[in-house]
Amino acid sequence: MASLGSVLAVLAFPVLATAAAAEGWPYASDPRNGSSTDKVPAVEPRVAVLADNLEHPWSIAFLPDGSLLFTERPGRLDRLGADGKLAPPLAGVPAVHTGSQAGLFDLALDPNFVANRFIYLSYVEPRANGASGTAIARARLADDDGALENLHVIFRAEPALVGDNNYGCRLAFAPDGTLFATIGDRYDYRHNRLQRLDNDLGKVIRINTDGSIPPDNPFALREGALPEIWAYGLRNAEGAAINPASHQLWTSENGPMGGDEINIPEAGKNYGWPVVTYGKDYDGTPIGIGTAAPGMEQPVRFWTPSIAPSGIAFYDGGLFPAWKGSLFVAALKGQMLVRLSLDGERVTGEEHLLRKEVGQRIRDVRQGPDGALYLLTDDEVKHGRLLRLTPGI
Repeated sequence: MASLGSVLAVLAFPVLATAAAAEGWPYASDPRNGSSTDKVPAVEPRVAVLADNLEHPWSIAFLPDGSLLFTERPGRLDRLGADGKLAPPLAGVPAVHTGSQAGLFDLALDPNFVANRFIYLSYVEPRANGASGTAIARARLADDDGALENLHVIFRAEPALVGDNNYGCRLAFAPDGTLFATIGDRYDYRHNRLQRLDNDLGKVIRINTDGSIPPDNPFALREGALPEIWAYGLRNAEGAAINPASHQLWTSENGPMGGDEINIPEAGKNYGWPVVTYGKDYDGTPIGIGTAAPGMEQPVRFWTPSIAPSGIAFYDGGLFPAWKGSLFVAALKGQMLVRLSLDGERVTGEEHLLRKEVGQRIRDVRQGPDGALYLLTDDEVKHGRLLRLTPGI
């Protein structure tokens, strides 16, 4: 990926790294939320703009030839060549339902991509009578022109509903080759569906690459439960990544007014929404019964007030030794990149990076094969950007 140094602009500046405790955020001193005590040497990275004027970019995937793919929410799949040149949008992308938060979301390469060239897309599929629902499709990336071919849907979330918010839609491949996907609560439907197992709302699902169900899923044999469900009681998980140290799935979740969370969704477990939460409704009224209840899991980290977390990535590269082992969280509301230091499943420190320098909501963060961090920024107008973060001089 080093050849992506052919860029539109390069800005070198010290990252603003502010400890949460120094800001006096409520969660920083809450004993239920861990401590923020570790010290990491200051890092002064360089930020390169690889592409700009993007319309709500959402997700990044790296190809073996040194190029990368990224999605734009209105329904475009773009390719940035190893030479730094942006190609026209790829053909063969499925038709997507757009509006508010709806559109084309995540993409992931098959674990055996070199042999089969399969990619997976999550998106909002138009359904009958004005309804829509999350779908996951698999397609082959053609060898010659890069178009998608033989696309077919391998999963459709049920039920289809009217409304364009809280879709979730992150994808992550487990080490065993199964595919995790997050399904949001669709915002208006939390009260009578999310704690039930007969629908996909507010769930993490786990499927095989052809859409079939792994027989060891926790509810595969339970009558009245959807067999694809892995975990439940999540509001709107817009980030998902596999921890390279533990091989577990971690997710980031948007709360309502506060109550954003980092979770480690385990098989069959209930993460509480909307019965327990650290957030409040948008009118300031309480939601559920409080912050804890028997049989409902606590988050690894929560934020009140909200940072609106989106994509997440674990860092195990060599370019930033001081950041090795960290979890990075793209934040929409704070327009920042959050770095969490970890000791196993415990958060030991938190830094807020790029709070003033980028000036846009950060939608996604990924570690590239070159050890750099790649970011997508999401602006309300057509000014989203693809950024590359490397060590400064």
